[in-house]
Amino acid sequence: MKTKISYIMILMAITVLFAACDNAANKNEEEQQELTEMQKLVNNYAEVELSADLSHLNANQKELLKKLIEVADIMEELFWKDAIGDKETFLAGIEDESAKQYAMINYGPWDRLNGNEPFIEEFGPKPAGANYYPQDITAEEFDAFNDPNKNSWYTLLRRNEEGNLVCVWYHEEYAEEIERAAILLEEAAELAEDPGFKNYLQLRATALRTDEYLASDLAWMDMKDNMIDFVVGPIESYEDGFKGIKAAHSGQILVKDLVWSKNIEHFNQVLPDLQSGLPVADEYKKEDASTSGDMNVYYVIYYGGDCNAGSKNIAINLPNDPRVHSEKGSRKLQLKNAMQAKFDKILVPIADLLIEESQLKHIKFEDGFFQNVMFHEVAHGLGVKYTIDGSMSVREALEEYYSPIEEAKADIAGLYMVTQLYEMGEFPQKDLMDNYVTFLAGIFRSVRFGVASSHGKANMLEFYYLQEKGAFTRNEETGKYSVNFEVMKQAVADLVNEIIVIQGDGNKEAAKQWIDTKSSVGEELQKDLDRIAEAGIPKDIVFKQGADVLGL
Repeated sequence: MKTKISYIMILMAITVLFAACDNAANKNEEEQQELTEMQKLVNNYAEVELSADLSHLNANQKELLKKLIEVADIMEELFWKDAIGDKETFLAGIEDESAKQYAMINYGPWDRLNGNEPFIEEFGPKPAGANYYPQDITAEEFDAFNDPNKNSWYTLLRRNEEGNLVCVWYHEEYAEEIERAAILLEEAAELAEDPGFKNYLQLRATALRTDEYLASDLAWMDMKDNMIDFVVGPIESYEDGFKGIKAAHSGQILVKDLVWSKNIEHFNQVLPDLQSGLPVADEYKKEDASTSGDMNVYYVIYYGGDCNAGSKNIAINLPNDPRVHSEKGSRKLQLKNAMQAKFDKILVPIADLLIEESQLKHIKFEDGFFQNVMFHEVAHGLGVKYTIDGSMSVREALEEYYSPIEEAKADIAGLYMVTQLYEMGEFPQKDLMDNYVTFLAGIFRSVRFGVASSHGKANMLEFYYLQEKGAFTRNEETGKYSVNFEVMKQAVADLVNEIIVIQGDGNKEAAKQWIDTKSSVGEELQKDLDRIAEAGIPKDIVFKQGADVLGL
């Protein structure tokens, strides 16, 4: 009897012990789940090491790169101010390390790949104008503000002591940071051996101090033989969701890939033929396509500021100033190593999941993804930069709707141009389905940038247009997509026409209507995007970078 009671007591003790363990495990699981949800957001970005073979650079050039990294880090400081204000105060208020890590990727508490939704509870919606304007500004107040400098790419709007709007130039607001950057650029210029690059760095230092960028943009266009390139300063206006005009600070360091650059340099010479071959009425293609720009392929070795926020760029088409386009065209820079990383880590796994098996053979890097991205950048320089009545630039006419419409034009006109070049005999061994199927898979990749991104909006506009035209179909049983070649070919041409007409007419209302009705993710597409997320496919990449990584 005593033994039986002892066994019962032991069993009870074990039961209590297991219950306690279960409770502790459940508690740990709940705590872990809370951390895991934030870590899942961090894991949306696959880490990529930004390295390159720099053995062909001499000691001066390597020292120059270190100076440029310092300048890019100053652009990083300034972009935090563009995006939210005081970086250190903001980060100090975040206790969770995963949340802090994700905030660093997003330059704030708003998820750039999820419609700028706040991922930290105490923060509300992101101000449309970021930190370029007072948060309480209205469109009516902006329109009534009588100061021509309000439309400059390089001014901030602030309130004076009376609460009235005033314009403040970047070089005034950020005087200390600007001076540090300018001095470093001048020191870098002393180390530069290429005369064109030396001149550009000197003029860029002056531009930072004055907010007059035309001379340095023209000097950047004149560079032809430089091995190292540096895209630096206030450049793109995507961060300004209020008026779409304020330029964000950015610093990107590039080293030329001589072999790949040689392979594509010829295409710059056929730009006039591509412009004249656009499927639009003559009045929408009367602007000249300059051949004085260039195309080159680079290894990108450093991202700082705007170019490093959320989704990373894999190609560059600059400058944005239409005066430079008219005189010298633009430069199209392909960032091959970043492009390859996104293809391998994101696009290929998405294609395996969503593209019909019979068409997977058309998912290619060089003959598909690389060409599509390259001609996207070329297409930015074609079409119209000014309304056909000559009254203003397309950017001025479309205002906040300019960027998504322009990105849609570049995507779809770039694909159209590949077709043009094929028909001109430039790609005699080519299968255009490589570009079309890779383009479709690329839409699923880019749509995940979110509707807060101009590129994400653009991809939604393209997706629904092409779907409604029957350019591709979705198998209801497998949930996989396939391209209908001839239909897609015609739909691409039709869409090029519709977009360029909106731009040439300066039709802001048509742009608004299209974006308002077709730039959100529908239910069926959302299910497919959920499948991508459940498969653990990252949305974008984040970099391990710096002088140590480069061995400098």
